[in-house]
Amino acid sequence: MDFFQTLLITLVIFAVLVLGYSVIAGSGATKAQKRRMESVRHRHSESLDAKVDAQFKRAIAARKPKTYRVAGSGSRTEALAMRLNRTGKDWTVSQYIYASIGLALAVTVVMFVLTKSALLSAGVGLFLGAGLPHLVVGSLINKRTNAFVSKFPDGIELLVRGLRSGLPVTETLAIVSTEVPGPVGFEFKAVIDRIKVGKTMEDALQDTADKLGIPEFNFFTITLAIQRETGGNLAETLSNLANVLRQRAQMKLKIRAMSAESKASAYIVGSLPFLVFGMILYINPEYMSGFFNDDRLIVTGLGAGVWMAIGVAMMAKMVNFEI
Repeated sequence: MDFFQTLLITLVIFAVLVLGYSVIAGSGATKAQKRRMESVRHRHSESLDAKVDAQFKRAIAARKPKTYRVAGSGSRTEALAMRLNRTGKDWTVSQYIYASIGLALAVTVVMFVLTKSALLSAGVGLFLGAGLPHLVVGSLINKRTNAFVSKFPDGIELLVRGLRSGLPVTETLAIVSTEVPGPVGFEFKAVIDRIKVGKTMEDALQDTADKLGIPEFNFFTITLAIQRETGGNLAETLSNLANVLRQRAQMKLKIRAMSAESKASAYIVGSLPFLVFGMILYINPEYMSGFFNDDRLIVTGLGAGVWMAIGVAMMAKMVNFEI
C-alpha cells in the first residue's frame, strides 16, 4: 500500500466520522424549527414567569447585531480583526497573518533539517503556524477579560455612588473611565468618546458590548437600555447588578476549585501519549524512526495527533462550566 492509498483511506475515515456526527447531531433546520416551537410555546403560555422569560429573551435578541455572523463580525477577516482588538494590543490582521506564515515556514525548515521528511515537516509547520498564534491571541483575550470582570463591579458601584449624588449618567461614566484602572477604564473612555461624536448612549454601549463579547457587560448594557425605556431607580438597579456580578464571580471561583482535579486529570491524560512518545524516542531512536521516514506511519501519527487534540478539546469543554 503506497502513500496515496493510505492518505485516501485516512480521508475516507475522517469523512465517514464527520458525516456520522452530523447525522447524530441533527440538521440546522431541525434545530431552528425546535427553537421556534419553543419560543411560540413560551409566548402563548399562561405562566407569568414564562412570559417574562420570553420577553427578556426577545429584548436580548433585539439588541444583538444582525449582520455579525462569525465571532461577532460579518466575515472571517472582520472576525479575526475583532479577536485581535479584544486582546487590547495594536495588532493588525496583516501582522497576524505574516507572523503565522513566518512561524509555519520556520518550523517547517527546522523540522526538515532534523528529520529529512517533507510531509512531516509540512504537517508540523502548518499545525504550529495556524495553532500557536491562535492560542496566544486566545490567552491574551482571556487575560484581559478576567482583568475586566474582576474590576467591573467596582466600576458599577462607583457609577451607583455618582448617580445617588445627583450626577447624570454620562458624567458618572466619565468618572468611571478616569478612576477605575485597567480595561474597565479604557472601555468606558471609549464609550464616552463615542457619545461625544454624536452616538446615543445605548449605541455606544452596544458597540463596546459587541467588541468585548463579555456576558457581564451585556447585562450592564441591557439593564441600562431597559431602565431608560421603562423608568425606575437606576442606582438601585445597578447596585443589584453589581451584587449579582460579584456572586457570579464567586460562583466561578468555587466551580474552578471543584473542577481542579478533573482539569488536572485531563491535562495528564492529554499529555501522557506525547510524553511516552518522547521518552521512547529518546531511549530507542531506531524503534521510533519509522514515524519520521515511513509515509504510512507519518500519516498515522499526524492523524493520531489530530484525534488527541480533539479529545483534549472535548475534555476541556467537559470541565469548563458556564454559569
